[in-house]
Amino acid sequence: RIRPRLVMPSAPGTPKPVFRWIPIRTLAPRHRPRILAHLLALGERDRYLRFGHAASDAQVARYVEQLDFERDEVFGIFNRRLVLVAMAHLAHMDPATTARPAAEFGVSVAEGSRGRGYGDRLFDHAALHARNRGIDSLLVHALSENTAMLRIVRNAGARIERDGPESQAWVKLAPENLASYVEALVEDAAADLDYRLKRQAHRVDELLSGLHKAASKL
Repeated sequence: RIRPRLVMPSAPGTPKPVFRWIPIRTLAPRHRPRILAHLLALGERDRYLRFGHAASDAQVARYVEQLDFERDEVFGIFNRRLVLVAMAHLAHMDPATTARPAAEFGVSVAEGSRGRGYGDRLFDHAALHARNRGIDSLLVHALSENTAMLRIVRNAGARIERDGPESQAWVKLAPENLASYVEALVEDAAADLDYRLKRQAHRVDELLSGLHKAASKL
């Protein structure tokens, strides 16, 4: 089984982006083609960081096909053309393997969409949803050289354990409460509205483009 991993390398000393609201949508089985397209577009280095090895197209496709949307949660960020530019996988761990309810977090961001804080926001969003499902801790696997990602989880209060070229971080989550439920509800509703508006705008653009092409042939 391919483990979800962090991938969002950035140059040392890069300032953390100023916070702004970023619509994050919960993905469903119907989004598999978009998820597959996003992951296949990752370069060899990024696939290595994401999966722990230079995953082939077939291995990536198998990972996407095996995503369990009932057990786990998958989140995505779409651009205005409805291209999936960032996604996170919150994989719930087998209760028999952990002392308390835990989930494993992995994220990937398209090369052209980095430096915008998408990795941080997806982590915060996943942590919020994990809290509301009674998850006690998040587990993150990353290469020890991936200091940017380790800094994200360190800022979240993670306990980082290094084992040669790899590291793993445990992030303790606060228990769910009314505020966390309301926050998730508002974020999800706003993201759903944003997606619908983008979809309508995309359809209008396609219609206008079609009319323009038809007019040019007259």
